[in-house]
Order: sequence, then structure tokens, then C-alpha cells
Amino acid sequence: MEAPQIRDLVQRLGAAFGPMRWWPAESPLEVVIGAVLTQNTRWENVERAMGNLRRADCLALESLLALPEADLGQLIRPSGYYNIKARRLRSLLRFVAEHGGIDALADWETEPLREALLAVHGIGPETADDILLYAFGRPVFVVDAYTRRLFGRLQWADAKAGYESLRGQVENALGADAAVLNELHALIVEHGKRYCRPRPRCEDCPLAVVCTEPLRRAGG
Repeated sequence: MEAPQIRDLVQRLGAAFGPMRWWPAESPLEVVIGAVLTQNTRWENVERAMGNLRRADCLALESLLALPEADLGQLIRPSGYYNIKARRLRSLLRFVAEHGGIDALADWETEPLREALLAVHGIGPETADDILLYAFGRPVFVVDAYTRRLFGRLQWADAKAGYESLRGQVENALGADAAVLNELHALIVEHGKRYCRPRPRCEDCPLAVVCTEPLRRAGG
């Protein structure tokens, strides 16, 4: 994949969908929570789980840490895999608390913060980069299933390409601009939900003219 291709992708998707203003959260801590809850589930389920936490008045760091793990699991049950996510979320929240809270972590350099997040139980590259980009405004790109599917269909990258390789290619193409990287990821997610599904809706797709998928499906 080349830099002009990625910049063209931003323009085409931006023209199709408009500004995304993603991630929908009222605070950086809510982004941190949502980054764990969104693992292996749809955003609608995350919203239901966040709604439970909000109604229980448990969207403060101290309140969440005071909850027994089983109770936390029940509140986030709509997000799926709730027992696993409760353990992961508690581990992440303890990390945040032990390092002085969100505001203190905001003073860290990006790479040390990323390494520290990756050392937390249950936090992989995608979750760590969600947190870095959306909670702390760092210029990193999030590679998710939507990204892999789209890049594969555009024949820009092998579906099995390494996470860091894909992330680096996009970041090198767009530079250290968190706002642009934020918007591109959000646009790809929107495109994946509307058109580039597991069974793609190639008709009226804003990328049809640059994508090989319609031709392949037509037998060409």
C-alpha cells in the first residue's frame, strides 16, 4: 500500500460519510473502559453495558475498583464474555490507579505508555492503540477486523499481515496527525458496517471504482 492510496481513501470515505466525531464518550476514562468492552462485540452492546455502569453510578475510577468483580461482570454483561472482560477491566483500572490516574498517564510519552498498556493483562495492540488514540490523542492507527477486511479486498495487504506492519504503513503515509488517524479509523469502521461486510454490499459502495471485490464477485 502506498501513501497516495491511503490519502485517497481518507478523501473518498470522508466525502461519503462526513465527519465521524468518534469515539463517543464523555471522558477519557470512558474510552478506556469502552476499549475493553468492545473486544469481540458490536458497539451497540458496548453502549448497553456502559448504560448499565452509568445507571449504577459506576463510571468513576474509585467506584469501579470498589465493585466486586462478579458485580462488575453483571453490569457489563451485554458486552459479552463478561467474566473475562471484568478481569481485564479491573487489571487495566488498577494500572491506571497505580500510576496516578488518567491525567498522570497523559504526561507519559507515547511509546512507554504503549509498552506499559501492553503489559496489562488482556490488553493487546488493538485495545492499547484504541486507548492511545481516543483517550490520549496520540498519533497511532488502530488496525481492527474492518481494516484488515478492507485492505484485503483492496489488495493492499495480505489478511495475515502483521499488526505492527499495517499500523506502521498507515502512520508513515499520514504522518503524526492524531486527528487524521482518528478520522480514518472511524471512517473505515463506518464503511465496514455499511458496505464492506463479511458478505459485501458492493452496489453503491463509495470505493467500488478502486476495489477489486466487485470484479471478483462478478467472476472477472
